[in-house]
Amino acid sequence: MAHLLKEEGDFKYIEVGEGTPIIVLHGLMGGLSNFDGVTDFFSEKGYKVLIPELPIYTKPLLKTNVKTFAKYLHDFIEHKGFNSVLLLGNSLGGHIGLYHTKLFPEKVKGLIITGSSGLYESAMGGGYTKRSDYEVIKKKAQDVFYDPEVATKEIVDEVYETVNDRNKLIKTLAIAKSAIRHNMAKDLPKMQTPTCIIWGKNDTVTPPEVATEFHELLPDSELFWIDKCGHAAMMEHPDQFNRILFDWLRKRGF
Repeated sequence: MAHLLKEEGDFKYIEVGEGTPIIVLHGLMGGLSNFDGVTDFFSEKGYKVLIPELPIYTKPLLKTNVKTFAKYLHDFIEHKGFNSVLLLGNSLGGHIGLYHTKLFPEKVKGLIITGSSGLYESAMGGGYTKRSDYEVIKKKAQDVFYDPEVATKEIVDEVYETVNDRNKLIKTLAIAKSAIRHNMAKDLPKMQTPTCIIWGKNDTVTPPEVATEFHELLPDSELFWIDKCGHAAMMEHPDQFNRILFDWLRKRGF
């Protein structure tokens, strides 16, 4: 990891740059380094980029759910003393950002979601019956991306280690069930927060129709597509992702 992890009380996080805070929320098996491209770009454009490490594997099982992590995010924002922030979430991180925005709308001036759960997700945390087979896990990791080469050995090793750790696997399955339970279709039409939706056209985890549905349900949203791109646009096409987001932030006066 290129950036230093700070530890303060219950919080571990990366913080780079000065200016308007952008809090980045990682996905279920997403390391903080997945956002290096975003961190490096926006920290030089007048933003303070913060990536908290979500306590996915350290909360009690009954607390391993979307709501708990949304409240954890609120506590982190309070800890940092921010009045309002921009939230950027990928996959489960997008869902946590959406749920947090539902609970604390006054704290979020803008929301960015990419490959977000909250409406539908395919096999999030499922299908690990052959988890001891490295090649099977490698294929699963590669399937997340349009270009399988993006799934480096480091990424595959991390996923393999996670699904073969009994505690982590149980927590992974718990949060996956919680994501399905916390479907936000009824909440989204009431959420007025400006939302930027950036989606891979070839996402197989949260397919393109999910992005279209988010766009239709959220009152103040804009939808942008990235071609030849899977579930993690900020990793596969960081330059295009950053350009889309930067233009949207400028247009919105953020």
